[in-house]
Amino acid sequence: MTIITKHFRSILDALPNGIFISDVAGTALYINRMYEQITGLKQERVQGKNVRTLLNDGTFDHILNPEIVATGKPSTHVQSLANGKKLALNGFPVFDSRGTLCLVVTIVRDITMITHLNDQLKEQRNLISQINEQMAYLAEEESRKTDIVFQSTAMKSVQRFLVNVARSNATLLIMGETGVGKDVFARYTHSMSTRNDKILLKVDCGSIAENLIESEMFGYMPGSFTGAGAKGKAGYFELAQGGTVFLDEIGELPLQMQTRLLRVLQDGEIMRIGGSSPRQVDVRIIAATNRDLEKRVQDGLFRSDLYYRLKVASVSIPPLRDRPDDIQPLAEHFLTKYCTKYHKAMAFMDIAMEYMLRYAWPGNIRELQNMIHSLVITNDGPLISLHDLPSQVAGQPSNGAPCIPYDDVLQGGRPLKLIVADMECDFLKQAIELHGSVQKVAELFHINRSTIFRKLQRMENSSRPEE
Repeated sequence: MTIITKHFRSILDALPNGIFISDVAGTALYINRMYEQITGLKQERVQGKNVRTLLNDGTFDHILNPEIVATGKPSTHVQSLANGKKLALNGFPVFDSRGTLCLVVTIVRDITMITHLNDQLKEQRNLISQINEQMAYLAEEESRKTDIVFQSTAMKSVQRFLVNVARSNATLLIMGETGVGKDVFARYTHSMSTRNDKILLKVDCGSIAENLIESEMFGYMPGSFTGAGAKGKAGYFELAQGGTVFLDEIGELPLQMQTRLLRVLQDGEIMRIGGSSPRQVDVRIIAATNRDLEKRVQDGLFRSDLYYRLKVASVSIPPLRDRPDDIQPLAEHFLTKYCTKYHKAMAFMDIAMEYMLRYAWPGNIRELQNMIHSLVITNDGPLISLHDLPSQVAGQPSNGAPCIPYDDVLQGGRPLKLIVADMECDFLKQAIELHGSVQKVAELFHINRSTIFRKLQRMENSSRPEE
């Protein structure tokens, strides 16, 4: 034992790990050469100092001695030094022959590189997770792509405007009634832009709960609030990095979120919930609304500075009733789409299309699309007749009764000329439905097409024929 005692320090200096020995009072008695190399602390800097003093002066941020002295049991912890190094500490109690704790020996390993690699691995995992989320959005958007279909002069003008705006990174505001297809025009603009190989991420500002909208749009750091995920979460603006964020129904955005959105537009920065530093984002913003934003500004419900930032480039999509030239191409487009989906072959009768062209479509393109979707599902075809159309489109009673209530007519009270005019119109409608064409009925019954339309229009408007 004498030779071991004589060379005890040399033995400790030969170990590949750092050794820190302290007494029960916490006084540092000895550190080996590897500890000096790992930490950069010299023997004279540490020896004789109390570990609590070294903790208080910032030499390191954690000590094991008091815990081991109090419990008499080994302990482990990660320690950070003032120079940024990370150490793994494994502390052990040393007892004398009477079983009294007399020393604490701490074995120290440098894990700075391992910690750094773990941090890099975590960042890579977060990046992979973010890319996977982007890919999921891209796959969803790909399945929802819709070509813009139009024939009217008004929509040709809108298309030219969108093509010009798409070439820039300018913020775009799309206005229009519900159902005019604002999301379709947003996707079209993105597809024509230099960002078309990146994601377009749609955010429905009106459907996200107010207590969740901040975390969904801007993301959050791990543990930043009750229920927050342990890994944190990227918000919509981070997910769409390099691409386009489509803020649908932006008029519903709460004022607090309007302020944060303004920062994105002005500085290209977002701040996650619980974050301490801003993150740069490169996104193009397209917004849409069916609200009168100027009135909401006057009512104090929308920030004026945000409104003018959004209005750098703005376009209003006309309602379908103001562009009847687009009804037939849109109807044919949706019919082809749903017939392909459900493996059917169907076509519109001329009379059905004539009545569709006369209808005002208060629900715009969405109403037209939903109606045709329903027709394809519920009808075997091959022809869609006037009878197949919803009552409000066909101008018929919703219960499917004939246009002329004959039982009521037989009770009298109406001039015969009016009754005959109604019967004539009823006959013409049924004939057109049977033969599928106004032209065919005109040829069969030797009557001009214009006369047929005039008589049908007269009945629809409930006006009396001339005496």
